[in-house]
Amino acid sequence: MLELERGASRPSSAHHTIQPMRLYAIDAWVRDAAVLTGTGELKSALHAAADAGGATVVGEAFYAFPNGAVTGVLLLAQSHLSIHTWPELRLANIDLLTCGDIDGSIVLGTISERLGVERAVTRCIGRSLG
Repeated sequence: MLELERGASRPSSAHHTIQPMRLYAIDAWVRDAAVLTGTGELKSALHAAADAGGATVVGEAFYAFPNGAVTGVLLLAQSHLSIHTWPELRLANIDLLTCGDIDGSIVLGTISERLGVERAVTRCIGRSLG
């Protein structure tokens, strides 16, 4: 538990608005499996989606596996956006955890458009703040 120094005051809730936290998860099947093996193309799609949804990218990490599958994550000021691909299944799993003012539907819609998604299952889960 965080303890305050003697005489220190707690931040006023009037100055800090707590934004809802949400986890958006999408299982997306694409038309062309090749789109799931290009690290550069996946980075570009995630960056474009983050920008379109109002997120601020503060870092990234991507890894390409020998079979062409890619795992990547954008670190966001508002949390993170990740992708894991299975080219042999034409499948991408994408997760967006938001804490802040991000439009998750725009983020996922942009990714879906950029990757040529044919079919998708999307879930949005509220996350607890306390």
